[in-house]
Amino acid sequence: MAKEGESTTRTRDPGCRRPAVGREVRRWRTERSLTLAQVAERSGLNIGYLSQIENDKASPSLDALGAIGAALDVPIAWFLIEGTPPPRVVRAAERPRLPTPLGGDATEVDAGAARDLRIIEVVVPPGGRTGLHAHTADEHHLVLEGRWRLSQGEHVVEMDPGDFLVWDASIPHDVEVIGTDVGRMLVIYPRRAIRR
Repeated sequence: MAKEGESTTRTRDPGCRRPAVGREVRRWRTERSLTLAQVAERSGLNIGYLSQIENDKASPSLDALGAIGAALDVPIAWFLIEGTPPPRVVRAAERPRLPTPLGGDATEVDAGAARDLRIIEVVVPPGGRTGLHAHTADEHHLVLEGRWRLSQGEHVVEMDPGDFLVWDASIPHDVEVIGTDVGRMLVIYPRRAIRR
């Protein structure tokens, strides 16, 4: 307990850094075409205080951030995204080539950059076929070009460009290109799916 005349204010740990939200607050205010005065009126906060927040000279409380977020129609978490990692880009020329039983070409579109999905683009000549195979998890197919026949048990589906199919890939299935055109398809499944 503090004695008379002593401060009861807690000192901050010098290693603890408060998040700088000013740049994001300013960005969202500008994006919304609002002045500081308009945000002050909407939030109930002082213009000078808002200016200090935008210049990272003041660290707003959660209540103040909530008021600013409501005034800008932005979730307060968006003010904290200053340090997000950049998007991962995979150029077409950088895609790893994969072996394919279809007699065509397969590339890993995401090149392993996606943590949870594997996205494969297959380009297959007419008549190319996988043969029966299975692996764990759901498998998604999006036909980009050509005509395809996908079979699983008694289910046979013929698909054209733009058609989408998802199935339980643990049940043996077969995929083939039918018709006279080259087939192109995206196949998407969990990165940890095991082929059998």
